[in-house]
Amino acid sequence: MIENPWTPAHQAVESGDHAELTRLLDEGADVNEVCWGMTLLEHAIDLEGDSALQSGTPIDSRLTAILLAYGADPRPQPPGRMSAMDLADFYGHDIAYRLIDRITSAAASGPRSGLRSWRRSRKD
Repeated sequence: MIENPWTPAHQAVESGDHAELTRLLDEGADVNEVCWGMTLLEHAIDLEGDSALQSGTPIDSRLTAILLAYGADPRPQPPGRMSAMDLADFYGHDIAYRLIDRITSAAASGPRSGLRSWRRSRKD
């Protein structure tokens, strides 16, 4: 019998089990854990992109969105590897690319700046 090589959170990503991934993160799973050389975010983007490529269906970005909402770090882990942004670009995963870009841009411009601009735009 072959043992499952994935951690529980990586198995949830591999299975596309959004509810299980969310439950595990709520219970304290490390959103930046690395298994088999991939972070959860890199794994999600790879899975979403490859699944869409193989099936010919639009990319489902829910796993990526969940992980970014829980604070996944989009920088390559370890440094020097292909980043989550690189993977998104490789697969044409535009939603993941835009989400990562917005998160990293917001982090660079300071805390809560995105929220203020969103509130301003809602008043217009």
